[in-house]
This record gives sequence, structure tokens and C-alpha cells, in this order.
Amino acid sequence: MKDRGAPRLTVVTFHAIEEAAAPIFFPPDLFRRGLARLAAAGFTTLDLAAAAQCLACGEPIPERSLVLTFDDGFRSVYTEAFPALRQHGFSATVFLRLDATDANAGFLATHGSAPERPLLRWHEIREMHREGICFGAHSLSHSDLTGLDDDSVAHEMLASKRVIEDALATPVRSFAYPCGLYDGRSRRIAAANFHVACTDTLALASARSDRYALPRIDAYYLRSEATFPLLLSPILPLYIRTRALPRAIRRVLYGRNP
Repeated sequence: MKDRGAPRLTVVTFHAIEEAAAPIFFPPDLFRRGLARLAAAGFTTLDLAAAAQCLACGEPIPERSLVLTFDDGFRSVYTEAFPALRQHGFSATVFLRLDATDANAGFLATHGSAPERPLLRWHEIREMHREGICFGAHSLSHSDLTGLDDDSVAHEMLASKRVIEDALATPVRSFAYPCGLYDGRSRRIAAANFHVACTDTLALASARSDRYALPRIDAYYLRSEATFPLLLSPILPLYIRTRALPRAIRRVLYGRNP
């Protein structure tokens, strides 16, 4: 998207593609209809790391393009999102939390208000990878990195990268900070070991954005028939700005709810 002539990059964050009330859930039917509308309007998806590099170098972002990301690696990304992505030839980056992502996939609590959900299994991850879905690191334990000691921060970030690289035999170029929280230590590790790192700051990315603290648009703000089409609209930057300020105020007053 473009705003006032400056290049803008729309990076959208989903979590679980399921019917439920908690903020991390996005309705599967709306997801499928939304992707179909994007495809019909001529939208394409971009590789996250490559798009961030374009921004950093001042290169133009193609019109009618965006980046799709999924945090945590819930199994509904495979069962619900993957078929729709494949149908429209769309790519995405899935950030894996690894403390229970093994051959038998476990169940992990997501947020305080959300029930436990199954995570992706490795054979599902490998299938998606073969079909062009990228995988990024999201730490081992999904802990707040700002509350850990130096060695633990490095281990959480780098060991998760190595596990995915070993499993998929491909470099892992992207990282998403758990819960969007980062500090100088985690940013330095990201800059030394990844091409891009994502936060949950609610904004469109621009050439002025920090490539290792990249903002994204949480799909929570798009999960209705009225708001999802804003991805296709020139008023998207204005809509996001109007939602970002009250969100920031609520977080200061009450914590990290959307």
C-alpha cells in the first residue's frame, strides 16, 4: 500500500484460523472469502524477508501486494489456511513456537483468555514448505524475552532457528518476537542472525521502519465482513492509525489486550 507517496508494506498477522471469541482466532469462512477477494482484485503476496529488504533499500513495493504471516504455528494453519493459500497461489511465513512442535505435536496455552490449541506436526510443516510456505523462528518456549537473562535470550532465539533449519534443510531468515516484546539484546541477536524480525506494533511498514522491529497489522482488526475489505482500500493507512492509538492506550492501562 502507499500513503502520501511513500512506500508502504502491509504485513498481516494471523494466529489460529478457527471460530472462537478470543482475539487470536480468525473465522475460517471469512479467511477463505477474504483471500478470494484479494485474488480477484489482483493482489499478490510477497516474501517477508525480500519485501523488508526492498523497504530498507528504498526499492518500490509492488502495487496490490502484501505479506501474510502466522504466529505460533497452530495446526489450523495447515487444516484451514493452507488449502486457501494454495488455491490462490499465495505465500506466507509461519513463525513456529517449538516447545511442543515435535513428531507428536503437543498442546500449548496461547493467551490467558484462549484455550489450548494443537500445534503443527513436522510432516505438515514439511509439506507446506515444499509448497512454498516459509517458516520463521518464534523462540523455544514463547517466553517474554525481555524478562530473561542474556544466555536464555540467545538460546531461545538461536536454538529455535537451528531446529527449523535442521528439520527443513533451509536457512531460517525471519524471527517474530513472542508477544511482540523485544529489547536491545534481542534486537541485536535478530540483526546478527536473521534478515528481518517482527513485532506486533500496529502499523504499516515503511522505509523508516526498523527491519528488526517490523510493524504488522493484527488480523483481529480485520475479522469482520466490513473490515477485511479495507486491505484492498486506500483508506487502510488511516484505519490502522485510528486503531493504533487507542490500542496503545489500552495496553498502557490494562496490559497487552488488542
